[in-house]
Amino acid sequence: NIENIDPVGSAVGQKGIRVSTVIAELGGEKIDIIEWSDDPEAFVANALSPAKILDVEINKKTKAATVMVDEDQLSLAIGRGGQNVRLAARLTGWKIDIQSREGETVAEATEEGEVSGEKIENKD
Repeated sequence: NIENIDPVGSAVGQKGIRVSTVIAELGGEKIDIIEWSDDPEAFVANALSPAKILDVEINKKTKAATVMVDEDQLSLAIGRGGQNVRLAARLTGWKIDIQSREGETVAEATEEGEVSGEKIENKD
């Protein structure tokens, strides 16, 4: 880890030039670039960006992460049809349980990418 270097910014490039070249090569496929961390709490929080995460609790035995999010960030953390939380769970290899500040589970995603919960919006 080299200090004073922004790894995400380096991958994106000035004004997005590096990542836009990759996107063009992939035929317009959308790309999320997140910062990797060997700290599971930070890695799960990074994987759920751009949502702002209040807290992440890790259960290493069950490889599950409970993520607390403010009400106004829930739909961003979950994503349309559960896409954001699904991709975050697959990327990190952790089961992710998204909870409101009140502690109510609103969405869950397994590390295989299966999503459930009352706040999952259909893609239609």
